[in-house]
Amino acid sequence: MKIYSADTWTVDELRDQVADAGRRTLVIPAADSKKAVLATFGEALDFPEHFGVNLDALNDSLHDFADAISDDGQEPLTLIWQVPAAFRSDRSFGIICEILQDAESYANKDLSVIAVFL
Repeated sequence: MKIYSADTWTVDELRDQVADAGRRTLVIPAADSKKAVLATFGEALDFPEHFGVNLDALNDSLHDFADAISDDGQEPLTLIWQVPAAFRSDRSFGIICEILQDAESYANKDLSVIAVFL
């Protein structure tokens, strides 16, 4: 997972860089609580309706999502996660980062994650 500051890079600039590398982009909008972040990932990644909106469910759903993008025959995908300062001090921030890094490793080059600190 790569981390950038919104003071240095805009989401549009990062999206352009990702496109230049031959990858698709999906932006995960900012949310400022654990529950809101999990719900936002679920909505943005179109997790199944039974998504449990908890950290274990995020881990499982990201692995299923990684399997799906590996098999869809399209360009690799980069998630751009917008992270507000208020959420970075939340205890779950580090755990979510670890889950995202694990999903990247699991998907090999088919999935990458960029966190943009707002």
